[in-house]
Amino acid sequence: MNTASTTLGASASTQSRLMQLALAGLLGIFVIGFLGFSPMEAVHNAAHDYRHSMAFPCH
Repeated sequence: MNTASTTLGASASTQSRLMQLALAGLLGIFVIGFLGFSPMEAVHNAAHDYRHSMAFPCH
């Protein structure tokens, strides 16, 4: 009985990790794709300043 519950827990943990990775990837795409290339100058400048503060190459 313990083996079945341990296996189920490992499966749920793997699914949770995959969901976290997928959401982190979507957040990254949003930050770089939308904010970095935003036509609104204030939003673009804020993203630009943040990229510089995190040592992310942007130009």
